[in-house]
Amino acid sequence: MSAAPRDRRARATKIMAQLDEYIPAPSIPLDHGTPFQLLVAVVLSAQCTDARVNMVTPPLFARAPDAKAMAAMSADEIMPFIRTCGLAPAKAKALAATSRLLVDRHGGEVPRDLHALEQLPGVGHKTASVVMVQAFGEPAFPVDTHIHRLAGRWQLSRARSVEEVERDLKAVFPQERWHDLHLQMIYFGRQFCPARGHVPAECPICSWAMSKARAEAERKQGLSKPVKPKRAARG
Repeated sequence: MSAAPRDRRARATKIMAQLDEYIPAPSIPLDHGTPFQLLVAVVLSAQCTDARVNMVTPPLFARAPDAKAMAAMSADEIMPFIRTCGLAPAKAKALAATSRLLVDRHGGEVPRDLHALEQLPGVGHKTASVVMVQAFGEPAFPVDTHIHRLAGRWQLSRARSVEEVERDLKAVFPQERWHDLHLQMIYFGRQFCPARGHVPAECPICSWAMSKARAEAERKQGLSKPVKPKRAARG
């Protein structure tokens, strides 16, 4: 294994090459047909798996495919469609209110503006960033728990806050790669670099990019596992 680059940009370049190798064609995990449907799906994805969201959205979108149709529904009418998602009551209220605001302020269309998106109920910076990059192709680097964890493990950021991670990743990765990279990091985190039960020495990137101090700290916290020595073959 070659030595880990000390410079963050050089480290990021090596990481990009490995992400391209392991996650070559990342797809958008939430099924949708329009920017509005993506916005709804991302709101629903908070504390809920993508698979679950993709199960509940087809009947919801059949009833309310756009903001105008959903604005005509109350939170109580939305609730049965999304009941199995976490925080469903709050999300139902947010979707009803957001749909009405989209109709009243934006002609029923999702605004192609980060600040305007962040003014919608239930839409924070990460959700707005996902919509900007995935629906409109605008430069954004949404940071979720997977990306936050990996940025710290790979020494691309000190990862003291979501804002710091987003700033640091934007600084080391080329803007034209942000769309794919944030998806690649999410998929890589789920498959190779989980929050718990992680074995750094067996991870294709942590094996060289993670500091010994971070690995030891995670081991003490019960997040990572030390590599068990292989037993010698019996003669």
